[in-house]
Amino acid sequence: MTIGIAGLGLIGGSLAKAYKRSEGVTVYGFDASRQIEDIAKISGAIDDELNAETIKSCDCILIALYPQAAADYLRSAAPLIEAGTLVLDCCGTKRMICRTGFNLAREYGFTFVGGHPMAGTHRAGFAGSRADLFDGACMVVVPDKYDDIALLERIKRLITPAGFGQLSVTTAENHDRVIAFTSQMAHVVSNAYIKSPTAGSHKGFSAGSYRDLTRVAWLDPDMWTALFIENRDNLISELDIFIDAMSRYRAALASCDPALLRQLLDEGRMRKEEVDG
Repeated sequence: MTIGIAGLGLIGGSLAKAYKRSEGVTVYGFDASRQIEDIAKISGAIDDELNAETIKSCDCILIALYPQAAADYLRSAAPLIEAGTLVLDCCGTKRMICRTGFNLAREYGFTFVGGHPMAGTHRAGFAGSRADLFDGACMVVVPDKYDDIALLERIKRLITPAGFGQLSVTTAENHDRVIAFTSQMAHVVSNAYIKSPTAGSHKGFSAGSYRDLTRVAWLDPDMWTALFIENRDNLISELDIFIDAMSRYRAALASCDPALLRQLLDEGRMRKEEVDG
């Protein structure tokens, strides 16, 4: 199996290291930073550079770049990709990259599938990458044809060596709508919450709830800015719902209404039980 990886940051670097754990897998890698490419090669994460020649031998090409950079890379690489090759992006939003990828795939004859590996860490870059990042994780995929069982089996065969434990199939529109709530909102709320001046006094007064809520405040601002702007319609919708809910808690406190406050808290408890079973 020969894998090409464009972008050797946290996700791409981790993919490279994950694939290199398996026997018989050759990994070619590309990064905008030549220094990162060299480090990846010296460390054994990649076998050689992903370039105009090596890309032709790849069974699967994984694009682990920010959405616009991923689209730009795919446009430049498309004429070099062999017909039938599977190309899977790893962007955190799907609508724009899938439109681009599906159109290019039809034009040049390769197979494009949108992808989103559901794993991460607050660390960024190749230095933060690790081989076990995707062990047991879910890969969300957005195929052009939703019911192509042979394609789904092929995707599963090609990503399993990286450690993924399951495959989730959806549309680009549904992915972006759901991810605005499950991932992007969590990062916005965490990042805003930690800005309280009281945060500086948390030591000795904080436990699991503080750690859980603030963990993703430590983020990569460049990456998340790109993802938030790309998915701003869905994220704004979730923010509006959240702000409206928070205003109700505030109103209950401001009016010293324990009955209303208890009702709001119990509704949240029941909703958590309902959605998580």
